[in-house]
Amino acid sequence: MLDTDQCPDCKHINEVLARVGDRWSVLVIISLARYGTLRFNELKRNLGISQRMLSLTLKELERDGLVNRTYHPTIPPKVEYTLTPMGQSFREPVNALGQWALGNLAKIDAAREVYDAAAKE
Repeated sequence: MLDTDQCPDCKHINEVLARVGDRWSVLVIISLARYGTLRFNELKRNLGISQRMLSLTLKELERDGLVNRTYHPTIPPKVEYTLTPMGQSFREPVNALGQWALGNLAKIDAAREVYDAAAKE
């Protein structure tokens, strides 16, 4: 349980980290940081994410001010997504997290094997 007297902002910090720290949000940020402006289907194809989950993730990222959505009234309609300045500022921590994950994949896999083997006993 959070002690809000000790950390009055912890609840709010938790809400922010829940959004920016979830798997799909991080991958959307990485993809937009790498490729710039992308259309919905490009993101969907790049990430291997379901249409529903991508839609929900993009709406939350837009709501949090990390992603801009631009609608072009063409036929068919064209919708593009880019990082906002705040989303751009999130690139560095996300990149660091991604680099850490890549650098530790072998160690994580080894730890999982040891844990899983011990759990079977």
